[in-house]
Amino acid sequence: MNQLADAVLVLHALVVIFIVGGLVAIWVGAALGWSWVRGRLFRFVHLLAIGVVSTLSLLGVACPLTVLEDWLRHGPNETQGFIQRWVSRLLYYDAPAWVFTLLYVAFALVVLTTWRRIPPRRRA
Repeated sequence: MNQLADAVLVLHALVVIFIVGGLVAIWVGAALGWSWVRGRLFRFVHLLAIGVVSTLSLLGVACPLTVLEDWLRHGPNETQGFIQRWVSRLLYYDAPAWVFTLLYVAFALVVLTTWRRIPPRRRA
């Protein structure tokens, strides 16, 4: 079960990288003329991803990936493996829940602003 929990943790990290890195890629790509950053599917999935994160946070619902990982590990007494230790340090911080909600919503607003400033291309 620990290996499956580690896989969920890595998936979680990849989602975070997609959301944060996607926004950076959109701005850098727009400046450098990369056409793929204006792709409607990429942009919609990116907006949807941060939209889900911020909505769950506003509703006070725990991230399903976090819940699944915790369930797979089933208990605080297990030792941490290499992947869990390092990826967890990158993903989880000790702060009040409202801080994260504020950050998620602010990030979602930046993504929405980016949608308007660097719009996806329209279909031909």
